[in-house]
Amino acid sequence: MQEGEYVKDRKAETQPAAVPETAKQAGETLRAMCPWAEPSIWTERMLTALINGVKGGVWFSLIDKVQRPSTLEKAWQGVKSKKGSAGADCQSIQMFEVEEERNIEFLSEQLRTGTYQPHPIKRVWIDKPGSREKRPLGIPAVRDRIVQTAIRMVIEPIFEREFSPRSYGFRPGRGCQDALRQVDRLLKEGYVWVVDADLKGYFDSIPHDRLMEDVCQRIADGPVLNLIEGYLKQDVLEEMKYWTPEKGVPQGAVISPLLSNLYLHPVDVAVADAGYEMVRYADDCAPGNVRARWGEAPRSRLAEAGCKPP
Repeated sequence: MQEGEYVKDRKAETQPAAVPETAKQAGETLRAMCPWAEPSIWTERMLTALINGVKGGVWFSLIDKVQRPSTLEKAWQGVKSKKGSAGADCQSIQMFEVEEERNIEFLSEQLRTGTYQPHPIKRVWIDKPGSREKRPLGIPAVRDRIVQTAIRMVIEPIFEREFSPRSYGFRPGRGCQDALRQVDRLLKEGYVWVVDADLKGYFDSIPHDRLMEDVCQRIADGPVLNLIEGYLKQDVLEEMKYWTPEKGVPQGAVISPLLSNLYLHPVDVAVADAGYEMVRYADDCAPGNVRARWGEAPRSRLAEAGCKPP
């Protein structure tokens, strides 16, 4: 080696590249802003796009996140933890679990090749609390609950980012107690005129075309849209008879709460724009001040649900 030649520090060469502290802080900030986003799906790059906005406000290329075995495995763990009954195919949680790795890989392959088709939903009737009436409950097959959970994990942050703070039902990190605390706060602030509204048969009355228009405002991935629409038009098995619903989202399906919140989102926006307070838990709502000026969009949606606005 000649004098003056650059000599590399081999010890330094073997040291792993350090991540700047500012980068860690930025990633932690993104996670704090979107704590409900699944980290294995929503990377820092995707979270940045979620917060800053994407071109045209529409998301493409989502099906690859849904069909990943890792996403389906995470979805399966969520479905398994909630237990639940077998669907129309009679496959229970325990039966799926026997060969869970093979079953998940098969689901992933079906989604990749476009051969996946949901089974009919098994409809049962359960008691409605405080009433003699019965409430319809749809039970999807275990495999369909897994795929729906995977879809929800991928698309929920896109809509959750925009949902109103007035909405509390079926939302991550929110619940009934939060809604009650907000009602109590508003009463203490002097809101004394309250309308207690419950949209009759809301889940069963949502029009499919209008709902899909709302979904398409943010999602432009064809396979994902086809899956969602397929769940809306999924056959129902009731007392050994099959029928296809023309409207509504099945109560009991994993994807239904997110879609039902999406359809009522314009109501939340209209009430806020009118300057009035409202606390909404799913299809139950308590608008403060009965003289709220309801716009045409929420008026039509309430009418479709069988509820007259004040």
